[in-house]
Amino acid sequence: VQLQASGGGLVQAGGSLTLSCAASGSFHSISYMGWYRQAPGKEREMVARINRPGDPNYAAFVQDRFTISRDDAKNTVDLHMNNLKPEDTAAYYCNVDGFLVGKGWSPGRSFSTWGQGTQVTVSS
Repeated sequence: VQLQASGGGLVQAGGSLTLSCAASGSFHSISYMGWYRQAPGKEREMVARINRPGDPNYAAFVQDRFTISRDDAKNTVDLHMNNLKPEDTAAYYCNVDGFLVGKGWSPGRSFSTWGQGTQVTVSS
């Protein structure tokens, strides 16, 4: 399973960006899709996750500024970020949890994979 992330860039404080991540390869199904971030010198932290029924979970620092969405037909997850702050500057990574194909196309072994990261820089 491979993930391709895109959409990072440089934006002024108060601006908006949308990150996108597409999963490809051979798998049975995807359960959770999410976005994490890592700033220099800091540990990676969860930004937002969304389960298969579409229920989102956000980190406290998001404060209603970000929205996560998924499209199971396309195996994609987006993160719409509004009112960006300089402290949002980080490398953003998408993460997907799911199941590989088992016997008779039943769910097989679980997997968790990461995208390559996309840089978000917010200037003050």
